[in-house]
Amino acid sequence: MVVVLPGWVWRGGPVRRAVIIGLSAGVFFGAFVLAESGSWVGAVAAVLVLGPFYGIRVARRMGRVWPGAGDLDPADRVAVVRAARRGEDIGDARLAPAVVDYCNGLRTAREHDRLLLWVVLVFAALAVALALIDTFSGSTRQAGVSWLFVLIFLVELTWWPRRQSRIMSRAEQAERSARRVLRQRDSSGE
Repeated sequence: MVVVLPGWVWRGGPVRRAVIIGLSAGVFFGAFVLAESGSWVGAVAAVLVLGPFYGIRVARRMGRVWPGAGDLDPADRVAVVRAARRGEDIGDARLAPAVVDYCNGLRTAREHDRLLLWVVLVFAALAVALALIDTFSGSTRQAGVSWLFVLIFLVELTWWPRRQSRIMSRAEQAERSARRVLRQRDSSGE
């Protein structure tokens, strides 16, 4: 998840990141609850419970993946993330170590995500089973939402890994560029 977060999410500190991610996730889950059950109370409960839980969890993970982010001002954090995600030279020798650090964090996050692939596969299988049950014994609305959930798992299992691979390839390119800048700086004695 951390690998595919856009650069602008890094602009704020941990609290702002938790709010942005949590609110987005809460609204997403709340919309699913509303679509499936038609209950506004359930949808609000999903926003109020799942939003903070997910936001805090992801913001903490972001902090563990790239602990050096706190040492940079917001504009520099965004510049580092954007350069790495685009595979560009950071253009600032002062930020080159941060690019290397961020890219190392992305690798760590991606490896962690790979270890949890079996969890996604189990939940995808459960989603298919529930969608089949809803198709044959539930309402049309329940079946539609269940199959939409299956579609989300398909995206998670197909599009997401390709997107991560593209980002990682670009990040490695940016990291090589940053390491060149660091070697040049070290050899010139600055």
